[in-house]
Amino acid sequence: MNFYDRVYRAVQAIPCGKVASYGQIAMLAGQPRAARAVGNALHQNPLPGVIPCHRIVNSAGRPAPGFVFGGPGEQRRMLMQEGVEFTRDGLVNMRSCRWDCGQHRIEEMERSNG
Repeated sequence: MNFYDRVYRAVQAIPCGKVASYGQIAMLAGQPRAARAVGNALHQNPLPGVIPCHRIVNSAGRPAPGFVFGGPGEQRRMLMQEGVEFTRDGLVNMRSCRWDCGQHRIEEMERSNG
């Protein structure tokens, strides 16, 4: 499984109503310093709607300024539909909505599931 496949697998594990940061996904994919590469992978999402890339925000909780799948504002709208809370300044409330993925890598998650 290549890096992009691991990114997509990790993003698919994020539950509805939760978000993860690019760095969290990079860590799960086994390359903790590859947050920008996670963004590149998500821009090439082969299955929008199946791989919920709208659940990825930066570490401060800021949605992508130019969300690829629907334009600006669409990511926020999708997250709000899932119950994700936003602060007054437009950031995701990371205290209540960050996905607690633990310190696992995607390979470890797969081993425990099957």
